[in-house]
Amino acid sequence: MKTKKFQAGRVTLVAFSHFIHDVYTSFLSPLLPLIIEKLSLSLSQAGLLSTFMQVPALLNPFIGLVADNKGLARWLVILAPTLTAIPMSLILSASSYSVLLCLLFFAGVSVALYHVPSPVLVAKYSGDKKGRGMSIFMTGGESARTIGPMFAVFAVSFLGADHFYAVIIFAGLTSVLLFFTLEKEEKKTAIKEKGSLKASFHEIRHVLIPLAGILAARSFMHASMGVFLTVFVERQTGSLWLGGAALALYEAFGVAGVLSAGTFSDWIGRQRVLFWVLTVAPAAILIFVLSTGILKIIMLAITGFTVLSTTPVMLAIIQDNAKQNPSAANGLFMMTSFAVRSIAVFIAGIIGDLAGLDNMFIISALIGFSAIPFLLKLDH
Repeated sequence: MKTKKFQAGRVTLVAFSHFIHDVYTSFLSPLLPLIIEKLSLSLSQAGLLSTFMQVPALLNPFIGLVADNKGLARWLVILAPTLTAIPMSLILSASSYSVLLCLLFFAGVSVALYHVPSPVLVAKYSGDKKGRGMSIFMTGGESARTIGPMFAVFAVSFLGADHFYAVIIFAGLTSVLLFFTLEKEEKKTAIKEKGSLKASFHEIRHVLIPLAGILAARSFMHASMGVFLTVFVERQTGSLWLGGAALALYEAFGVAGVLSAGTFSDWIGRQRVLFWVLTVAPAAILIFVLSTGILKIIMLAITGFTVLSTTPVMLAIIQDNAKQNPSAANGLFMMTSFAVRSIAVFIAGIIGDLAGLDNMFIISALIGFSAIPFLLKLDH
C-alpha cells in the first residue's frame, strides 16, 4: 500500500540527482566550439550531434516496461547519473567524429534510462501531492540547464580539455548517495506483476491522446522560444549578449513556473492550471513579438513562466492514472513528447526560413492556442 505522506527528503534527493544528471547533458552546447575546432566539423555535422543524442528516446517505453517488470526503477536512477557522466566527460577527448557520435549515443541511452523511472520514484515519494513532487523534480532539471553550461566552461578553463574527464567525480558521489538513501523504499514499492506496453497504453490512453495534442501545440511555442530566441533577439538588437540575457531570463522564469505549477495543480486541479498557462502562453508570445521596451521584457518573463510550467503537471497526470505500469506509461509519454518536439523544431525552422523569425513566432503562438480543445477533452 502506497503511503500518502509527502517524503520531502527523498523527493528533494531525486530532484538533486536530476540536477546533477542534467548538468552533464548540458555540456555539449557550451563545449561545441572547442569540439568543432578540434575535429574540424562542419555546421551540419555539429547540428547532428544533439539529434544523435536524442534518438535513444525512442526506447523510452521499452525501458519503462523493463523497469516495471524487473523492479529496476531504483537501480536505473542510481546508476544513470554516472553512466551519463562517463561519455559526457569524455567528449573533449574524442579522437574522431565517429567516436564522438558513439559517446553521445551512449549518453542518450543513459538519459533515457534516468528520465523514464525517476518521475515514478518521485510520484511514489510524493503521496497525494504528486504535482508538488513533480515541480520539485523538474526544477532540478531546469536549474541544470542554467548552471550546467557555466560549470562546463569553468571546468574546462580550470582543468583543461585533456583533463576535463575529472568532472565525473560529482556524478559518482551522487550515485553513491542515491544507493544508500533510496534502497529501502524501492524494495517496498517494487511492482511484482508483469505488464505490457499494450496494457500500459490502454490504462492511460484516455489522458495520453489529449496530452499528445497538447504536447504538439506546446512544442511549437517551446521550439520557437527555446531554440530560436537568441537568434531572434540578436537579429533585432545586433547584440549576442542581449540574446543570451533574454534566454537566461526566459529560463529563470521557467524554473519559477516549473516549481509552482505542479504544486498549484494539487490545490486547484491539473486541468485548471493547464488551461491558465496554455491560454496565457501564446498570448504572451504574440505580445512579446509585437511590443518593445519594458513590455517586451515582461512578456518574455511571462512566456518563460507559462510555456515551461506544463511539464510537471502533465507528468503528474500520467502518474495519477498509471497504476499498474507507471514507468512504461511515463516512457510512452516521454517518447510522444520527444517525437512531437523534434517535428516541431524542424517545422518551426522551415517557417522561419520561409516567412522570417517574426512570423515564425506568431504562427507558433497561434498553433499554441490549439492546445485548448485537447485540454477540454482531457478525461482526468
